This record gives sequence, C-alpha cells and structure tokens, in this order.
Amino acid sequence: MNEQKTIRKWFWVWDFEKEEQWLNEMAMSGWVLSSVGFCKYTFTACEPGEYTIRLEMHEHDEAYLAFMKEAGAEYVGRIVQWIYFRKRTEDGPFDLFSDIDSRIAHLEKIGKTLSGVGLGNLAIGLAVSMNSFAPLGWINLLCATLLMYALGRTHGRIDEMKKVRQLHE
Repeated sequence: MNEQKTIRKWFWVWDFEKEEQWLNEMAMSGWVLSSVGFCKYTFTACEPGEYTIRLEMHEHDEAYLAFMKEAGAEYVGRIVQWIYFRKRTEDGPFDLFSDIDSRIAHLEKIGKTLSGVGLGNLAIGLAVSMNSFAPLGWINLLCATLLMYALGRTHGRIDEMKKVRQLHE
C-alpha cells in the first residue's frame, strides 16, 4: 500500500497560482496529490518529479473531463468550481492555458464568479443589517468585502496579463 499523508492548508482564491506551485513542489519532493477537500490535501508517495499538477476554475462538464483524460491528465478532484488534474511528466508538458488570452479568460471567469458571490453577500448583508442587528448581516458584509478585495486582486492580475500581451504584439 502506498504511503499517504494529509496536509491542511488555506489558499485565497487570488492565490490559485501559488496553490498550484505548492502542489507541484510537493510532487517534486515525492508527494503527488491524490485527493482534495476544503483546505485538505491528501498526497500519495511517488517518484520525485513524476507528476505535474494543474488546477482551474471550471464548471462541472463530463465532456471536458473526458477530453482531459484523452490528453493523458488524471482527474484528482474538485472543490466547488476548482478542478484538480495531474499528469505524468514523462508524457510531456502539461498546461491548461495555451496562451495569454486563455489565461486572461480564466481570470475573467474567476472575476465573474467573485462578482456574483460578492454582490449576493452584499445584498443579503445590507438587507439583514437594515432589518435587525443580527450578526449574520455583518458576516455577509465582511464576506462581501473580502470577495471584492479578491476581485480587485484578480482584475489587477488581468491588467498585468494584458500589458504582457501588448508587449508581445
């Protein structure tokens, strides 16, 4: 039986690239991601550098999962909209985004999700706060603030990518 270990770790939505980097560092040290949960990563022992890990925000789509399987990527799991894949490094390069435009599109998808959830929390927080002093309203307002901060970070990243794209045109 393969040796396993579980690590509990938090990543902010705007730090998904840091999360992916950490998962790949774990794979380089001989621990490949085998399952994911909320702030919970389970790893299985492997040969150092045997796998490359990728993640992206993507709705549930069986056709996409089948496409990724045909491309040699293994589905590891998902947390809400975030989907995790791994691929053996011996099978060649593994990147989910082929160019700057696809990276920008991914960040815009993240931004739309943050906007929707943030505005929902803002509306609920304002409605509850105006009608009572329930702490739930303040919690929603705090969540809305955090989500809007994440949206700002995501838009900053989009702006950076657009500048890089202009340099290459």
